[in-house]
Amino acid sequence: MRRTTRGLALAAAAGLLVAAPLAGQASYGELQTFSGVLNHIRLNYVDSTTYHELVQAAIRGVLRALDPHSSFFSSADWEKLSKLDKGELAGPGLQVETVDSAVTVVWVVPKSPAAKAGILPGDRVTRVNDTTVAGLSERDVNLRLGGDQGSKVRLTLERGPRLEPDTFTVDVKRDFFTRHLVSITRMADSITGYVRLEEFGETAAPELHDALKKLKGQGARQVILDLRGNPGGLVYQAVDVAAEFFPKNTVVFQSRGRKRELDTTFTTKKDGDFTKFPLVVLIDGLTASAAEALSGSLQDHDRALIVGRRSFGKALMQVDFVVLPGDDILHLTVGYILSPSGRYIQRRYHGIGVEQYRSFAGKSGTEEDTNTVYHTDDGRPVRGGGGIAPDLEVGRNTDFPVWWSAAVDSGLNTAVVDSVALTLPATPAGRAAWISGRDQWEPKLLPPFLARVRSRFKIPAQTDSALAFQLAATLARETAGVRWGDDAADEFLLKNSADVRTALGAFPRLAQLLSGPGK
Repeated sequence: MRRTTRGLALAAAAGLLVAAPLAGQASYGELQTFSGVLNHIRLNYVDSTTYHELVQAAIRGVLRALDPHSSFFSSADWEKLSKLDKGELAGPGLQVETVDSAVTVVWVVPKSPAAKAGILPGDRVTRVNDTTVAGLSERDVNLRLGGDQGSKVRLTLERGPRLEPDTFTVDVKRDFFTRHLVSITRMADSITGYVRLEEFGETAAPELHDALKKLKGQGARQVILDLRGNPGGLVYQAVDVAAEFFPKNTVVFQSRGRKRELDTTFTTKKDGDFTKFPLVVLIDGLTASAAEALSGSLQDHDRALIVGRRSFGKALMQVDFVVLPGDDILHLTVGYILSPSGRYIQRRYHGIGVEQYRSFAGKSGTEEDTNTVYHTDDGRPVRGGGGIAPDLEVGRNTDFPVWWSAAVDSGLNTAVVDSVALTLPATPAGRAAWISGRDQWEPKLLPPFLARVRSRFKIPAQTDSALAFQLAATLARETAGVRWGDDAADEFLLKNSADVRTALGAFPRLAQLLSGPGK
């Protein structure tokens, strides 16, 4: 979770070896040892090296020993990453993080070049422009993804089991694309509004407010807020989003750090416009940081029912410090985020490797992480650590095989979708029949698609019943978009999502599900 204020100016790392004020003689001795090791390496190591290389490596090692989210950026890299994040630098439309020691796609921007190329969250990047990513940080990979508009970046990715993965390569065009933080706003049924919030960026709260206001005008009396895949973002935006659903002076979450000024209780500043709307929130294993903090707050106050799968488990606050003399940036963890009941959402990271920590994403982690029981305002038991556990759990979808993305990159899906779309009546009745016609999708779409895949790639492309449904439903949604437009594709998504169906089914008994023992 990011805080927007820039921190203090720090002395350069090399300068610390000789000039930084020390707390005591022991600390001075440790720095002398470190300085001596660097000097011996520079003078005697078999390959030539420089102090700059050594100090940079030492900084990375120190931060890696602290926690999995602190990092160091040169001023040039920071500027490029900032431009990429703000959409001022062309890119493919995806974000990567190191997960279980692999550079992994954690977010694909809807309708971006990466999405159109068939790249999915969970895909692991192995090469960028024919250069291996082994030894590169997620920052380095993200930097290589940015470039000039219209240029292409070749990505080699793998999917499936780590020991026996399937590999595919796609050429993705870098482009500028409109990045709406609220990507879908529509009615899920006659009284239920649905809003998908992709990230807590600069405009998250106003975009959400406008979406809720629009839905209310369309007759919504209850809302589903979709935070699946939301990686988090800015603290104050999470507070402002929460303020839409809470009365004034409600505690949203708290921050705790070594410095007293970081001990902050974040509260709403006004009565929200949607405090009376029954609310269900969707989460999954890629819901992280500010999105988890918001989910935990709504859960602790019994304000919303949480549906889906356990969230990522990241609730640390970072502040950016300018490091002199080069204006480099230290992105340093300075505090924890606690939910209103006082529970830690953050998974344990002390005593385990970064790779092991990342592998716990969406899982409860160790038993010690979740053995403390807290209680919501109405007395419902909830546990801390290991992310947010949903009140109603829904099983995950079947993973797509790697040949799906290769087929999408080759346009095999488009050929089938376009041909089937032309056979459907372009009428409201035809649209409704297609969206609800599960018996139509598989026989019309899947056989010709699989035939093309088998012919092009010379593979068996076998499917079980679960995968066959997932493939057919995905192709059917694309078909709806081609025949009736993006609105039909969004309607298809809502009508055929197990998570959304579970949320809709929970509203009639929401009061019962959110009530404490004996109520």
